[in-house]
Amino acid sequence: MEDQSKTATQVLCYHCGEGLPLVQYQLEDKYFCCAGCMAVFKILSENNLCNYYRYNDSPGRQFNNDSHLGYLDEPKIIDKLLDYRHESSSIITFYIPAIHCSSCIWLLEHLYKINSGIFSSRIDFIKKQVTISFSHEEISLRQLVETLNRIGYAPLISMQDVVKQHNGSLDKTLVLKIAVAGFLMGNVMLFSFPEYFGLSGFEEHFQSLFGWLNLTFSIPAAFYCGRDYFTSAITSLKHRHINLDTPLALIIGVLFLRTAFEIIFRTGPGFADTLTGLVFLLLIGKWLKQRTYHHISFDRDYRSYFPVAVTTLQNGKEKPVSIDDIMVGDRLWIRNGELVPADAILMKGEAWMDMGFVTGESDPVHKVLGEIIYAGGRQIGEAIELEVVKPVSQSYLTGLWNNDNYKNNREKKNFNDTVAKHFSLGVFLIAFAATGYWWFQSDSHKAWSAFTAVIIVACPCVLALSTPFTLSAILSVFDKKGFYVKNTDAVEELAKCDTIIFDKTGTLTSNEDAEIGFSGTMSGEEKIIIGSLLRNSLHPLSRHILKALNVDRFYSLSDYKEVVGKGLTAKTNGHSIYAGHLSMLPITVKSARGSGVHIVIDHIYKGVFDINQQWRPGLAQLISKLSKSKLLVLSGDSGQDLLMLDAIFGKKATIRFRQSPLQKLDAVLKLQQGGNRVMMLGDGLNDAGALKQSNFGIAVTDNTNNFTPGCDAMLKGSALNFLPDFIQLSKDGLKIIKISFAIAIAYNSIGIYFAVQGTLYPLVAAVLMPISTVTIISFTTLATRWFARKNKLR
Repeated sequence: MEDQSKTATQVLCYHCGEGLPLVQYQLEDKYFCCAGCMAVFKILSENNLCNYYRYNDSPGRQFNNDSHLGYLDEPKIIDKLLDYRHESSSIITFYIPAIHCSSCIWLLEHLYKINSGIFSSRIDFIKKQVTISFSHEEISLRQLVETLNRIGYAPLISMQDVVKQHNGSLDKTLVLKIAVAGFLMGNVMLFSFPEYFGLSGFEEHFQSLFGWLNLTFSIPAAFYCGRDYFTSAITSLKHRHINLDTPLALIIGVLFLRTAFEIIFRTGPGFADTLTGLVFLLLIGKWLKQRTYHHISFDRDYRSYFPVAVTTLQNGKEKPVSIDDIMVGDRLWIRNGELVPADAILMKGEAWMDMGFVTGESDPVHKVLGEIIYAGGRQIGEAIELEVVKPVSQSYLTGLWNNDNYKNNREKKNFNDTVAKHFSLGVFLIAFAATGYWWFQSDSHKAWSAFTAVIIVACPCVLALSTPFTLSAILSVFDKKGFYVKNTDAVEELAKCDTIIFDKTGTLTSNEDAEIGFSGTMSGEEKIIIGSLLRNSLHPLSRHILKALNVDRFYSLSDYKEVVGKGLTAKTNGHSIYAGHLSMLPITVKSARGSGVHIVIDHIYKGVFDINQQWRPGLAQLISKLSKSKLLVLSGDSGQDLLMLDAIFGKKATIRFRQSPLQKLDAVLKLQQGGNRVMMLGDGLNDAGALKQSNFGIAVTDNTNNFTPGCDAMLKGSALNFLPDFIQLSKDGLKIIKISFAIAIAYNSIGIYFAVQGTLYPLVAAVLMPISTVTIISFTTLATRWFARKNKLR
């Protein structure tokens, strides 16, 4: 009879909430509608994550009919939605509104356990996005979406940029809770007036009614408006740590239980006013933080991360344009070593794409005419012509800059989390100590007031705000001056650097005003041949020579090869041609001299291009301001500029020439092993390894697409003279953080002093908490602006 009763009462699937079919799946005492639901429950059960079912109103909710997903079988629509597609693998990013806690993160990051066709999945919790890598041969896009629907995380699919299109929707639930909490607080305050003014004695028959009404209003305040605090606290405790929401959840729960006890047993009026007021003010503070973080996040859009230009073809002429000016239908000219900035179709040339930034695999992928090439691929070989099919903002490349997979492997400790953890434990100890003291003094009212006031007024959220808001304000200042830093952690690294390494070409010298001369003989036909070869190279010397040749037509190439920093060779129009360093000449030429670009056509030496690059203006003053740091120059050129560099840097600096990319990397490693924190400035081409290894790598750029995810920042060449000011502002930022911590600690100390005495009413403490939040935000913003003006960056 017991088994029959159980079967009769459970008519819905335990996981998804759908009706049970005649053929049911059973695991333990749970019943499921399909093997998929049972598999997901088993995964959660084996990993002690069954609390997931408590945190969701309808966990694993399914759609009644997935037939509306038929459009996901259309190849054209699939191509528009995918971030990347290769022979057997694809990558896609979904916006999933249902993501709300760490259980969601765990489940979505273990999708590969549900379907073996899914390789990996990565969550961006703040943006509520999941990026999934899967085999489209084993699982189709439609099946992938159906899998997400089945476990209760239906993606919101849009052809637009989902992050910016739906960022407003992220606040709707919070705004609704604020409105409800405000309504509840207003009514509770109204019904509490008799208690405030001592009128309850005259109207005793209303006292009980008002008490029950206040208790009724307290229920949605605690368990609807304050639900997120309970969810976050329980999840953090389940993972054996204390987060910022734990003390807040505790006080909300205790306030509600105390209110319910006093109203039910008629021992007092309860604390419904304090409870509803606290929840309302907490939600206001949360909304304020969300709006500020939202501003920080979306003020730095993809254009801030690509301060570069890309070469377009307009009426057969090459023209550099800003990344944010690229339109669908534009023709792009992508040279050897350049990244493709937007998803495009190959129109001309032979493409060998290094998709290492996207897939992690560096083996070149061959693409044929008419095939789509995804943003993030780096061309290896001759230059190619592409036609843009997606805006830059919707390409996969926009996500590379902040992708954790491409950051250095050095672990950075989160100081705020550590402080918050220990501070929360300290607050609990003080609160319980104060409560115990007054309890043994036989003053239960003061004991209760002290406990609640300490937990509320000493909330560590103020401490956690100082660092991100200060460093984010600094990022905004940097952006406006042409210095684009990845994230706030990188700003801290910048402030700690004590050693600076410069590349020479393209960093200390300007690529815009170089003087070029040619020693040798060259016909008009040979100019076209040379131009056809150099047109395919990204190196600044190649671009300068091409500009000086000023040819109006080009030949197609074959067998194009380029050795980074050494030279390039190819066959064109029936001729073989080499251009590059003297050491790489395919023939022996005794008369060849100089460190310029040597030219050999059909094994006949034609001469050399001498490039007299211009030093960047104000370079001597720049180096003088950086003299407190250890300075090095590592150049791949010959030593012809040694005297000039000695005059600029002085005898204390280390200057080395003929340095290969590997030697530059080794130099960085040796300095780090010696305890130095290294900043590397290079052009992002043959310095990529050293930039990535350094503690803070800066790719200096003028007007060329040399973006690399390995660096920590990009700097416009025209802003190089501001480098000392950028470093000083980052150091000032750390001062602001320390001052903010001092203010927060002083505020908490004063608040705790009155709170432990039981003289600080809990509602007053709840009012002071968001005021302290506003104080810290205002201080960090104003202080950052002041230091920016002091460093002449505003």
